[in-house]
This record gives sequence, C-alpha cells and structure tokens, in this order.
Amino acid sequence: MQTAPSKRTIISVDAMGGDRGPAPIVAGLALCAAKDDSVGFILHGDQAVLGPLVSAQKGLAERCDIRHADDVVTMDDKPSQIIRKGQKTSMWSTIQAVKDHEADVAVSCGNTGALMALSMIRLRKLPGVSRPAIACLWPSKNPGGFNVMLDVGADIRADETNLLQYALMGASYARNGLGLQKPRIGLLNVGTEEHKGHPELKAAHELIAQAAEAAQFEFVGFVEGSDIPSTKADVIVTDGFTGNVALKTGEGTARLSGEFLREAFMSNIFSKISALLARSSLKRLQTRIDPRQVNGGVFLGLNGTVVKSHGSADPTGVAAAVNLAADLARSGFIQKLAARVASAPATREGDVGGTK
Repeated sequence: MQTAPSKRTIISVDAMGGDRGPAPIVAGLALCAAKDDSVGFILHGDQAVLGPLVSAQKGLAERCDIRHADDVVTMDDKPSQIIRKGQKTSMWSTIQAVKDHEADVAVSCGNTGALMALSMIRLRKLPGVSRPAIACLWPSKNPGGFNVMLDVGADIRADETNLLQYALMGASYARNGLGLQKPRIGLLNVGTEEHKGHPELKAAHELIAQAAEAAQFEFVGFVEGSDIPSTKADVIVTDGFTGNVALKTGEGTARLSGEFLREAFMSNIFSKISALLARSSLKRLQTRIDPRQVNGGVFLGLNGTVVKSHGSADPTGVAAAVNLAADLARSGFIQKLAARVASAPATREGDVGGTK
C-alpha cells in the first residue's frame, strides 16, 4: 500500500524584480527543485518571458504555476508609489498569494523598501509589533556556522522598545531556524562597557536584560562589531542603519578577501602549485565565506513569512534564499514567532504585546 504524498511547501516568487532579470531567478528555482521534491512554486511576472525560461529547465514546469503580472517594481520606485499604484506588479502578486493562503512564503529579489511596504500593507504586522525587522544569517565561528543579525535594513530608526522586540524575534528565529534552545543575545554598541552608547541603547540594555529569563534567552550585554562573527553571541541586535552598513561592509570584505587570495595564488609558478595542493581546503574556505550561500533576509514581525534576496543574486544565491524560505515554512516559524511576541511582557502599554 502506497502512502499518500506529503503536502508540498508552496513558495511565491517575484520573478521580475532582480537586477539580472528573471533568468537567474528561474535557474535558482531549478537548482532548489532538483534537490528538494517537497517544494512547489507560484512564479509571478511576464508570462511570455517566464514560460520559455521555465520550460527550458528540466522538471520545473510540473512544479511551477506561472501567474501573469503586467508591471515590475524597479529599484528606483518609491514605496509610496507602489502602495498606491502597484496592484499589477509581480511583487504585489507575490505577496498577495501569501495573504490569500495560496503560498506558504514569499521570496523577492526586488526593491527592499517597496517589498517591506507592500508586506506591511498586505500582510499586516503581528499583534504587539511596532516595527518589523529584517534578519540575516551571518557566517560565524559558532558550532552551527552562523549568527543571526537584525535589523539589517527594514527601518533606520529604533528606540529601546524596538530593540527589545528585535531581541525577542531574533531569539525565536535562532530557536526555530538554528535549533538553539536558549540563544545568546548581544546588543551591538561602540564598546562593551555599560556606560557607552546613546540613551536608547542603554535603555534597551536594561529592557533586554529584564526580559531574558521569561523569554528563555541569555543576554550577554553589549557586543562590538568584531563580535558579530564570533562565538560570543548567537543573535546580534541593532538598528537598521547600523545593521545594513555592517552587512554591506562584511559582504564587500568577503569578496575582497577572495580576490586577494586568488591574486596571491596566481602570482607565480610556486604559488600556483601551492594552490593545486590546497585546492580542497581553498574550496571549503570559498564556500564558507561566499555571501551567496547565506543569501536571504527574513522579514520578522509580519502575519506571513517574506524572504528578501539580494537584487544581484545569481542562481546559487536565489536557490539559497528559496531553501531558507522553504525551511522556515516547514518549521511553522511564523506561528511560533507570533506566540513568542504575544507572550512577552509589555514594557509600556501596547508596546510589545502580552497582557496589558
């Protein structure tokens, strides 16, 4: 007797928003589909363009439902314009599929500001969340290989209550996404001394410390930029301005290090021989520091899961973002996050959630 096939995880994908067009996005879906039989896709964009691209990928057409969308959100579009006039865009259609429960999670390579604005308008914020955050995985020396960092660009402002919410959401992400039962939370500052930092950071330090026991995480206090990839914390909490600058700096440094390494090993015949001998080790290093392998920022604090891929992502990067989206959907992450935020003690009436 055959067992009934398990329900597929459906991923809603904005195929038109990336810097490189839809081709690498479709190729990334094919990479994901080839390794994971449990996923299916709703692909949003120009039917005439997407149809041939999907058909060219072996086995993808059977797993992919193409939804035609006339318009595209460009990187230059203002979020306010998209909210008012973006109903016919592929990005709007992508988010709407999650709102209508046709898909479990949404993925887009498009305009971050427009994607966050549409997600907030269509999906709405979780009860008790004042500002959603974007969380990313950061390569680290921790046993799991990654730390979580948030916010990395959803909102450049954050007061002490927002930072507390980020800590709660980041802890939930680490617990459900990385399997850490009691994540360690660090608050990013210009130094580890308690007297350093602006007033909002000092107030956030106190609030996060007070919430740690009830929320089942360990607060390690202030951390510095050099601690982001270290073993000191599992979750790094900061405002969106600082987090985004740190993220882009880290990605640029990783690429520069890779270029310098290649130049060094290609400089003469002896270094080329050394490169051949160390080929397997260099390959592992390249994979470990490759930003494409951890592509995908998760929007936290919404009534639905949205993953933002880099606009310039190639097929490998797109596949990483889609795999992350599928893993989160299968884990029931959004339901667990909602329960965590709702159970948190309020710092001021209506700020964080829980019993008022």
